[in-house]
Amino acid sequence: MATRRVVLTYKEYEALPADGRRYEIHDGELSVTPAPSPRHQMISANLFRVLDAHVRARGIGIVLYAPLDVVLSETSIVQPDIVYLEPERLGAISDRGVEGAPTLAVEIISPSTTLIDRSTKHQLYARHGVPFFWLVDPEARMVEAFVLGPEGYSLALRASGPQPVNPPPFLDLALIPTSLWP
Repeated sequence: MATRRVVLTYKEYEALPADGRRYEIHDGELSVTPAPSPRHQMISANLFRVLDAHVRARGIGIVLYAPLDVVLSETSIVQPDIVYLEPERLGAISDRGVEGAPTLAVEIISPSTTLIDRSTKHQLYARHGVPFFWLVDPEARMVEAFVLGPEGYSLALRASGPQPVNPPPFLDLALIPTSLWP
């Protein structure tokens, strides 16, 4: 006898406990990870400050940080570490979070999320049309920026060290990767 797979939706997601863990639903399946470490949060804060200052100074949208639900579909709800929405996508912000694809989703890799970030979320973001996706790897001290094309994501930039870089979609960001690490 085959077991039937239970597909979870936003309704079940809303009922999950607020217990400090990070809950997401990937194609109807529950994903649970521990709360991020202080190091992870410091990296997230450092990157948020750079992106937020850049976006505000140019008036080119909004940068938001986790915890924030990004409802890609009723059966795929994620919480990227940082999201950026260009002005044309600001209408996606609702009481539930961000409805649909943000312009950019940023994931900061933790030991417990490496496979999820590099594989599951990479595929989810591509399938749901997130134009830009960044992976920040604290162990490798590296930032990887991906751009969505007809065949999925392609690597546009891999950077580490003290040289300023401009990961897409930001042509003049001048992000210094070493400035992210605490």
